[in-house]
Amino acid sequence: MSIEIGMTGRAETVVTDRNTALAVGSGALPVFATPMMAALMEAAAMDAVATGLEEGQGTVGTRLDITHDAATPVGMKVRAEARVTAVDGRRISFTVSAWDEAGPIGSGTHQRCIISNEKFLARTNQKKEAPHVN
Repeated sequence: MSIEIGMTGRAETVVTDRNTALAVGSGALPVFATPMMAALMEAAAMDAVATGLEEGQGTVGTRLDITHDAATPVGMKVRAEARVTAVDGRRISFTVSAWDEAGPIGSGTHQRCIISNEKFLARTNQKKEAPHVN
C-alpha cells in the first residue's frame, strides 16, 4: 500500500430530478441534495487513493464533517475534489470540497479506513446470523 499525503481525487455529476433534495427525501425543493453532495465527496476520496491500494483492498467512510453552503439547480454540473491530508495506519484523512458551475457549494473533512473487501463483507454478513437486539 502506498497512500501518501497530497494524493487527490475527483468526482463529477449533473444535477437531475433523481439527485435532488425532493427526490431523496432530505428536503422539499428540487435542488442538489446534501446527501448526494456527501456521496460525491466520498467518491472523490475513493478516487484519490484508488491507485495506492493493494489487490482486494478498499476503503470505507468512517467520518464526514461538511457544510453545504450553496444550492445547485437541476441541469448544472457539480464536481467534488478530495486531498489526502494524513495517513495513520489504515486511517486516511481528507479535505473535501465541491463546486457547481457558479462556484463553491460545500467543503469539509472526511476520514476513510482501509479494509480487506472480503473480510469486511464476511464480518458484515455475520450480522444476519447473530441474534437481533432491540
